[in-house]
Amino acid sequence: MKLFAMLGAINMALGVILGAFGAHALKARLSPEMLTVFQTGVQYHIYHALGLFMVAALLIPYPNAGGLRTGGWILFAGILLFSGSLYLMALTGIRWFGPITPIGGACFIIGWIWIFWAVLREL
Repeated sequence: MKLFAMLGAINMALGVILGAFGAHALKARLSPEMLTVFQTGVQYHIYHALGLFMVAALLIPYPNAGGLRTGGWILFAGILLFSGSLYLMALTGIRWFGPITPIGGACFIIGWIWIFWAVLREL
């Protein structure tokens, strides 16, 4: 439980830092298209950081639901792959990072379904 609360907290902090960085430091440096790409990375980063907090909270009533931990790790992988690839693509202009983004998106979907299944099995 503590680990996912910590992962949620550090990822929220990073999401806010990167959001502020994008809004202030990158606004004049990136094209509007690449700024939108960066902002999409921040948006999903923050959503899924909150998801990591949700995993931590769900581990209180369901401490033996190992699937929750797996789902949390999959969400974390999604943050790294989805948001990370968008940050890198926006900052470097290298479109090669683009094909990594859907893998991160798939991690988000699989992670949420995994969490659903873990809770369902506990009912």
